[in-house]
Amino acid sequence: MNRRIFLLMVFLALGVTGEARAQNTAPTTLTLKDAGALALKNHPQVLAAQATVREFNELVVEARSAYLPTLDGEVTGSGGNPQARIGAGYLPASRLFDRLGTGISLSQLITDSGRTPNLVASSRLQAQASQRTYEATRYDVLLAVDQAYFAALRAQALVKLAEQTVAARQILSDQVTELARNKLRSQVDVAFADVNLSEAKLLLLRSQDQVRAAFAELTRALGAQQEFNYKLADEPLPSSPPLDAESLIAQALTNRPDLLSLQLQRDAAVKFARAEHDLSFPTVSLVGAAGAIPEMKQILSTNIPNNYEGAALNVEVPIFNGHLFAARREAARFRAQAEDQGVRDLQERIARDVRVAWSSSKTAFQNIDVAAELLREASLALDLAQGRYNLGLSSIVELSQAQLNLTQAEIENLNAKYDYQSIYAMLQYTMGLLR
Repeated sequence: MNRRIFLLMVFLALGVTGEARAQNTAPTTLTLKDAGALALKNHPQVLAAQATVREFNELVVEARSAYLPTLDGEVTGSGGNPQARIGAGYLPASRLFDRLGTGISLSQLITDSGRTPNLVASSRLQAQASQRTYEATRYDVLLAVDQAYFAALRAQALVKLAEQTVAARQILSDQVTELARNKLRSQVDVAFADVNLSEAKLLLLRSQDQVRAAFAELTRALGAQQEFNYKLADEPLPSSPPLDAESLIAQALTNRPDLLSLQLQRDAAVKFARAEHDLSFPTVSLVGAAGAIPEMKQILSTNIPNNYEGAALNVEVPIFNGHLFAARREAARFRAQAEDQGVRDLQERIARDVRVAWSSSKTAFQNIDVAAELLREASLALDLAQGRYNLGLSSIVELSQAQLNLTQAEIENLNAKYDYQSIYAMLQYTMGLLR
């Protein structure tokens, strides 16, 4: 029995200690800049884009390898019947010999009529395009972080607003209930006050759920596998949007990394089409071989030396291969045309996105002043309704409506602020200026 009591006390102590540690763990303050840095460091899409850049850089080295000689070491041993003859194969030697030899072979491309330079240029352009794609991926991640960050700030502010609303309506409900007990108010007033209190509690529950959902989205945007307890720092409102959208479109067409990536891919496709066209021209290469035969059974009447060496200049001229090169040339040309049309399509979509984002940001910026004015009027209306109700000049319905109007005005004021921050981030993204 004493042992059981001792174990129970240990478990209780551990539980209390764990709870105390959880309560003492202060949330980490997270700014928008810090959130972006975390996402760029941890997000799998950014890491995948980095790996792709390294892959395409290695493909450049692969394409440039054609400029360098190829050197192979060889060891060959064979056994055969010297009295026999080979009867099958493409123009083989007529006799079979026993042999054992070692040597090296060398091959060096001299010219392939410009195909290799075009392939190298194409691979370099592809590597540059992958770098721009990496930058575009960073932009996508940063935009997701900004939107998730402002959504979490909005949700947290809404929770505070809901808590204040619940507290204010709880006070009113208690006052009306006490007045009804003293026969100074009717039960209808108590019922209306309780309904308003219940609506505020529902608002609080919904806003708390929005906070959990917003932090789940923020965790995903940061590229984290585990959700952390962050205290988000509020961000100042950005300046007003520019006066017109046309100048912004020119900036976007110059700065957008996804457009630059697509343009480089188009240029790479053009270079590859030229390389495929060069398949139809001659290729000149130098080949050489040298080695030693340790022991060789003399089959012929003349002595065969144990060492050998040789070199040759080979010119390969394509004549006919079933229209293979022609098909490859045309396929590459059509691919380059498709890439060019893709660039044009993206340019048009960027122009549309800039115009839409600019219009939305302008409207959102104007909503800030309108929502602030609505909040001031709703606050004044509630003060007047509260005074009239206290003097017995109005019913609880007028006061309840004034409370509802104030809550809606406060929500609209919050939405106007964070909507503008989120939309302004989208405008910066469409212009290619997002951090």
